[in-house]
Amino acid sequence: SAVFEELKLGFSYSIESLMKKDSLEITDEDREVIFRKVREDPATRILITHGTDTMALTGVRLKEIEGKTIVLTGAMQPAAFKRTDAHFNIGFAVSALQILPPGVYLAMNGELFDPSRARKNMDLDRFEV
Repeated sequence: SAVFEELKLGFSYSIESLMKKDSLEITDEDREVIFRKVREDPATRILITHGTDTMALTGVRLKEIEGKTIVLTGAMQPAAFKRTDAHFNIGFAVSALQILPPGVYLAMNGELFDPSRARKNMDLDRFEV
């Protein structure tokens, strides 16, 4: 939430923490918790910050939800690091969330990805198709 405070967003929003796990530790049961929470939330635009290792798997699970724009983003270098992409990726995801049609997207490195097709390239430190 500190990153969001630094962004000085000009609209109201709420933040809810569902789990604080390394994304490699997120299970299918955890993805069901996320799925149910997003499906039941009255908001039609939802931003999810997620660890990058399994973000695409969670995005694929959420594709079953209709009528909502859902954007997942994360950082290749955590926000606590001096050199981080967290602020940029969150800002990009916030912008994308406001203009995209309903669906599920990954917002990383200034690009939007279909979670079904995206993969994390560890060598290049970015997402790609």
